[in-house]
Amino acid sequence: MSNTEPLPENQRYDRGQGGNYHHNRNRDGSGAKQTALVIHTIADIAAGFLVLWILLYVLEANQGNVFVGFVEGVADWLAWWSQDIFTMDTDGLRVLLNYGLPAAIYLLIGHGAAARLRRL
Repeated sequence: MSNTEPLPENQRYDRGQGGNYHHNRNRDGSGAKQTALVIHTIADIAAGFLVLWILLYVLEANQGNVFVGFVEGVADWLAWWSQDIFTMDTDGLRVLLNYGLPAAIYLLIGHGAAARLRRL
């Protein structure tokens, strides 16, 4: 930078001057970045429901409550494939493992896929 003098008062800086480096940079691959954000968010929400159900179960939330029933239904739907992988005598540990495993897998796959898309 050889010229560090301020602009004269009658000359204004125009954002259109110079290159549109930031504009072009944000535009390249924005579809992949948006898709990565969507995948990342869906994985977080899925894991959030599973963790919330684990907490509600371990803390012995009222099973008759509509919200608790909704969270249980969503968690059952998300973890249908992992039901009864672990059959423990302790119910809290069984729920933790049977719902915690899919939560961890959703986070790993979702965040991994999102990171891969962001690199494109």
